[in-house]
Amino acid sequence: MSVNLAIRAIVFLAAISLFSGCQQTSNQKASEDNPSAADVYIPFERYTLDNGLTVVLHEDHSDPLVHVDITYHVGSAREEVGKSGFAHFFEHMMFQGSQNVADEQHFKIVTQAGGSMNGSTNTDRTNYYESVPANQLEKVLWLEADRMGFLLDAVDQKKFENQRETVKNERAQRVDNQPYGLRFEKTGEALYPPGHPYSWSTIGYVEDLDRVNVEDLKAFFERWYGPNNAVLTIGGDIDIAQTKQWVEKYFGSIPAGPDVDEPNPQPVSLDNDRYVTLEDKVHLPLLQITFPTVYARHPDEAPLDVLSDILGGGKTSLFYKNLVKGGDAVQAVVSHPCRELACEFQLLALANPAKVKNLAELDNAINATLKEFETRGVLPDDLARTKAGIEASTVFGLQSVSGKVSTLASGQTFENQPDLVAEDIRRYNAVTAEDVMRVYEKYIKNGHAVVLSVVPEGHSELAVKPQNFALPERNIPSHTETPAEKVETAAVKDNFDRSMVPKAGPTPIVEVPAHWETEIQPGIEVLGVTSDETPTVTLTLSMEGGVLLDDKAKAGTAYLTSMMMNESTKNYTNEEMANALAKLGSAVHFNAAGRYSQVYVSTLTKHLDETLALLEEKLYRPAFSAEDFARLKERVLQSMQQQLNNPSFLARRARDEVLFGEQNRVSLPDEGTMETLANISLEDVKTFYKKYYSPAKASIVVVSNLSQEKIAKSLDFLSLWKGSDYSIDEYAPFPEYDNKNIFFVNHPGAVQSVVYIVERGLKFDATGDYFKSRLMNFPLGGAFNSRINLNLREDKGITYGASTAFMGGKTIGWFEANADITAKNTAEGISEILREIESFRKEGMTQEELEFMRSAFTLSDALEYETPTSKISFLRQLLSYQLPDDYRAQQMKIINHITTDELDALAQHQLDTDKMQIIVVGDKATVFEQLQGLDIGITELSLEAEAATPKN
Repeated sequence: MSVNLAIRAIVFLAAISLFSGCQQTSNQKASEDNPSAADVYIPFERYTLDNGLTVVLHEDHSDPLVHVDITYHVGSAREEVGKSGFAHFFEHMMFQGSQNVADEQHFKIVTQAGGSMNGSTNTDRTNYYESVPANQLEKVLWLEADRMGFLLDAVDQKKFENQRETVKNERAQRVDNQPYGLRFEKTGEALYPPGHPYSWSTIGYVEDLDRVNVEDLKAFFERWYGPNNAVLTIGGDIDIAQTKQWVEKYFGSIPAGPDVDEPNPQPVSLDNDRYVTLEDKVHLPLLQITFPTVYARHPDEAPLDVLSDILGGGKTSLFYKNLVKGGDAVQAVVSHPCRELACEFQLLALANPAKVKNLAELDNAINATLKEFETRGVLPDDLARTKAGIEASTVFGLQSVSGKVSTLASGQTFENQPDLVAEDIRRYNAVTAEDVMRVYEKYIKNGHAVVLSVVPEGHSELAVKPQNFALPERNIPSHTETPAEKVETAAVKDNFDRSMVPKAGPTPIVEVPAHWETEIQPGIEVLGVTSDETPTVTLTLSMEGGVLLDDKAKAGTAYLTSMMMNESTKNYTNEEMANALAKLGSAVHFNAAGRYSQVYVSTLTKHLDETLALLEEKLYRPAFSAEDFARLKERVLQSMQQQLNNPSFLARRARDEVLFGEQNRVSLPDEGTMETLANISLEDVKTFYKKYYSPAKASIVVVSNLSQEKIAKSLDFLSLWKGSDYSIDEYAPFPEYDNKNIFFVNHPGAVQSVVYIVERGLKFDATGDYFKSRLMNFPLGGAFNSRINLNLREDKGITYGASTAFMGGKTIGWFEANADITAKNTAEGISEILREIESFRKEGMTQEELEFMRSAFTLSDALEYETPTSKISFLRQLLSYQLPDDYRAQQMKIINHITTDELDALAQHQLDTDKMQIIVVGDKATVFEQLQGLDIGITELSLEAEAATPKN
């Protein structure tokens, strides 16, 4: 299970967990100085219980936490025709309590223990995972064992019905109510023959979910969720001997399930090209060409991955040069996602309607690019980038215990070999130019594909070709209509009382990262943490002001300037810069969001100086070419047009306008609007750069294995940075409301309504009323087990999730409640949210809720500072808000001593629903009459007006 090489170095926690290969022994030793990726390994110990449960242990005492992952080798590929969605459905059911764990208590126990948890399902496996302070390990093992061996007696029809509605809401929110949301489902239906395990999506069909009952679900559990089809992986600050005792105690007596055979790969081939057209609520037509290839770990997988990177892996790729830079596409990528049974080679492009008339033209451009590759062939730098990317992503992937545990769990599940890193490095390094050309000829040039055209509703003429493939009617076997027989659970004999929740061990001592501080002339403050866990450097340079420095009529200038900083320089073309960074396995990226323009840098320590030389080039010598500007501006304009089809974007846009008014820059998206962006010229970008890319309000935070002195020396080039100080304008007056109002945005055909309930509130503070209000909010809507989420999701089943939060920045803040609610229940959902807030304000927090919050906030400290990213966040907060070094200790004191009376007083003051404003984005035909029944004034907003053709 490979991923596109172009994203490995950026998101390797996902990528490394999908690798598989040869086992690394647990006694290997890395070289002492700057180990290469080939030296990196994950030490582990593996054994198997008598019932077939495979256990993998990894000891890492760098942080006082543990990560537990239990992976069941069952995904949607194990489902029967007509019973799609079972694996994902059961992921939900596994959180609904078991024999010794009450309803909704799994989340509560882990949250109260200071941990985090979740589960995920794909075609090939389902996993459940928790990160908790090290002293909570026994409790987590008890929880996982209880739902493995004692779940079914706690599953009843009511829970089944409730979670069925939750799954439907999840599908509506993530698939049916999203632009392009049906893309993967339609591709799978066309690519794989009926009955193939990949011919349906993991989330399943609604009609299948409606067809089954609780006994069907229990039968699925009995078949696949036995210990002999599971891998339990535990990593972190553990005692191996004690952990083994706990594993045997809680899991050893659970009976094995039915025998499970390993699935055989089922790659497919096509006799001809299949053209499929999907009309959707989109502005940008999308073309996706999907070739069937091999299966995970096939010898051709690695060459196909390298091919995908050459064709469409970022700015060094042919797709970027010919399609994106040429202006035909807003975005164009190539990937080779691989799964256990089959892989797919995907070419994807979002058309630029201002340049191409239809997807046939884009298809011609793609075919011309493939022809160019045939002539060009594979260059030495193509393979060099691959090798550097693997080395960097391997090292970065070992920065968290969860990343290492996921890697071990995946390797054991799919290849019976936990540590797979070195073998994957070897097989990718072994790829030759001849290998890449061979797989291109075999699978792409001489292959057939599913060609999916996603076009705006009513415009099928924009498709590449008329549809020539129709999915045959689903042939549902008759036995699926017959409920499964009642499942009887096997008896488990223990010599202890499983109903007793294990007590936690001694609370681990959590130390705030020791940090150093220095200054680089001319006055750039630098905060750093020296950590020797990995030979890496992670650095952010921030310039205060960001989008707040925009002229409101030209909102988007800061955003567009940051995009231009990622383009060509005076000495490097786009492609040359991208190639230079890729060969180092490094990243240098500019962005502008909120209050800051920032530069993010990540690199292996041994490449720091080379990477910073490239940063110096980008920071000091941007080219600001007219060609780059025109292309990026057009891309942003088209993306803005597309965003107006996204209900979540519309809701956030309306929320900000309601909170902060039309006269304030902060009410507009970071990228501006179509109208304001049309006003921005290249000279505006150059002026913004000269005025605001200045050291005057710049600061740096860095986490690395280097000393303060070495970092300061490497950053010495910034002493040449020149620039004047500048000011940040005050806000115009914010809108005031005399009473509660509904602001409605029509989104025809929406199957859910996106709802926000908001009120301006406190700006950020570390130890004052804002911080305390966040504590107060935790049981209301800040946790999974909060009042609002349990009501709307678990009790009523009308949303996938509902939450409340206090959002605070340096100068502004607000309170918000948010949920995507089933369209027919929109008014009911709003009423319930308001009722819960009013009840909480009137009755206050219970003592039990106070203890729940107190425990969750104090114990979670063990998870706060593990990775360089989390340490960077800590340092950035120190700098941004000028916090004292001991502010975390002050917060802990507040948490441990605050009373319900103090929190209830905050609720009285901060949660007045009569002052809250309600934003709804939904289908007017379905929800407007409901909203009128709430007897609240309704104002209709028309954000689509921004979609008018921009001025030249």
